[in-house]
Amino acid sequence: IELAIFDIAGRKVATVAAGKYAAGSHTVTFNAENLSTGVYFYRLQTKSSTQIARKMLLLK
Repeated sequence: IELAIFDIAGRKVATVAAGKYAAGSHTVTFNAENLSTGVYFYRLQTKSSTQIARKMLLLK
């Protein structure tokens, strides 16, 4: 899988998780210290090209 964060312009600003994970529930921690307040998108992509993308608001 790959869990990536994108800014409003579509530029990838972080990769939160990448690699193989066993089936089940997982938790990742995202350090947004170097990002500004604003709207970002996160995308979860699997090896089979399944994608889930959602919007998030980062407030500091």
